[in-house]
Amino acid sequence: MGRGKIAIRRIDNTTNRQVTFSKRRSGLMKKAKELSILCDAQIGLIVFSCTAKLYEFASTSMKAITERYNKIKEDDHNQLMDRASEVKFWQREVATLRQQLQYLQETHRHLMGEELSGLSIKELQDLENQLEMGLNSVRKKKEQLLTQEINQLHQKDKNMEKEYAELEKKMNFLRRENEELRKVVESSSPLLRRRNEENNATSSMNPLCTISYGYAAPPPASTNLQLSRHQQSSELADKAMKLKLQFL
Repeated sequence: MGRGKIAIRRIDNTTNRQVTFSKRRSGLMKKAKELSILCDAQIGLIVFSCTAKLYEFASTSMKAITERYNKIKEDDHNQLMDRASEVKFWQREVATLRQQLQYLQETHRHLMGEELSGLSIKELQDLENQLEMGLNSVRKKKEQLLTQEINQLHQKDKNMEKEYAELEKKMNFLRRENEELRKVVESSSPLLRRRNEENNATSSMNPLCTISYGYAAPPPASTNLQLSRHQQSSELADKAMKLKLQFL
């Protein structure tokens, strides 16, 4: 049969209690020693029996272990106190921010003309002065922005005038170049120059005839008639000269 389970409770019999204490104390000391050797752990074990006898085990030195224990417990206590103080600090900050938020909300409602029944005459006067100061600041800012926009428009107008003047200069330069080019073409072609002279003479006689870039407009019917008569007379003169040569 297997070993029965022992109830974990105080042993009433003094002899049995002392025997159990002696056996389990030895086993506890053995386990502590094995744990310190296997795991390289610092272990300090203190046991007081019911008869006030002291039993202890220390892997290195009980004094060093107790000092280390006290130091770690003190550090933990200090950290806990620091955390508690930090929590209190942030709690105070949250309370302050809530008060500021509430004050700002009330001020905003007052500026919007709401919840004014609880204000005194002096508070209403101060509120009116604040509104007047804010309105003056808004007006000044508005005038400043309008002045800046007007100055920008004036500057754009000046820039457009400069661009227009430059374009006009370019147009004049192109006109001069076209005129010089036309003169060069006319001087290089005698036939074209003669036609232009005839066209100029025709245009001076008839204002309806126009000239554009060295090319004459079609002459009127009277001019064509004169040209045809001149050609006929020249042809008759040629025929007479041929007959004269035949008779000779």
